Amino acid sequence: MKIGYLGSGTWGFCLASLLASNGHDVVLWTSNPEFAKTLAKKREHPKLPRFKAHEKVVFTSDLKEAITGIDMLVESVTSMGIRPVFEQVLSLGGVDCPIVITSKGIEQNSGLLLPEVVLQVLGESSKNRISCISGPSHAEEVIHKLPTSIVCSSYDPDLMLKVCDTFNTPLFRIYPNADINGVAFGGAMKNIIAIACGISDGLGFGDNTKAALMTRGLHEIKKLATTKKCNPETLNGLSGMGDLCVTCLSKLSRNYMFGRLLAEGLSSEEAKEKIGMVVEGAYTCVSALQLGQKANIAVPITEAIYSIIYENLNPQDAVRALLQRAIKEEHL
Repeated sequence: MKIGYLGSGTWGFCLASLLASNGHDVVLWTSNPEFAKTLAKKREHPKLPRFKAHEKVVFTSDLKEAITGIDMLVESVTSMGIRPVFEQVLSLGGVDCPIVITSKGIEQNSGLLLPEVVLQVLGESSKNRISCISGPSHAEEVIHKLPTSIVCSSYDPDLMLKVCDTFNTPLFRIYPNADINGVAFGGAMKNIIAIACGISDGLGFGDNTKAALMTRGLHEIKKLATTKKCNPETLNGLSGMGDLCVTCLSKLSRNYMFGRLLAEGLSSEEAKEKIGMVVEGAYTCVSALQLGQKANIAVPITEAIYSIIYENLNPQDAVRALLQRAIKEEHL
């Protein structure tokens, strides 16, 4: 197939090369013309040194070129950028092919999951062409062919299986899951809990503390998932607990490292600048807090992270406030 790929971050660069290694011709788009030229010349991403893009990947900053004559469209932009990017796609005539969403987040104010955002932009007629993939997957490991398992979901069962077949390799396994809201929701929410775990480690707390944050964090995710009618079992799988583990436990996680930097005294902007890539949890914690307030669902970890990032609450005070919450019977 000819695949148009939107987004040239580490995940986009990684998956574009993976798809090319599966025999597909890939046109990788970035909105930055100079970056497109750099990628075309060096064929190496600055955040993924010593790895060359597959020869079947070409780079462009021309969106029309990236979406013309393609058999599949894949995106790896950002949760904030997905709406404007697909509005541009629509303004150029749209696409009549399967769409694969790989970004993870919840849109602020609307509370829409990213598949819902794309559906709203492109219209109801596009529903059976929309899918997403999510799960525990660092680009830095996938690109070096370390064994990885994730999930794919879609509004259409046949498309879900087609996407699995398109991406699958012996070391990059994709399992189908029909619960598209659950798959997208778990991938979005785990980033918030990862920030909390990074803060915990940065403050010098131990594994006990992090285990409690992850467990209660998953409970918080499941409570809020009811607003999106997710299957709770989905959140026990790769796109829920699996992604939560890899994001909360690894220094490769930008959300985890963002939390560590906040605990070390950096401001939110300073931490983002040092990481040099988008920290999705900082955006999604606003959306999640809005969902919780609208549904009258308590999300104490999310609220604490929001207060640290946007209200300059001292991380030590945030932890103290969480520990002073009334103890109730544990419900899972």
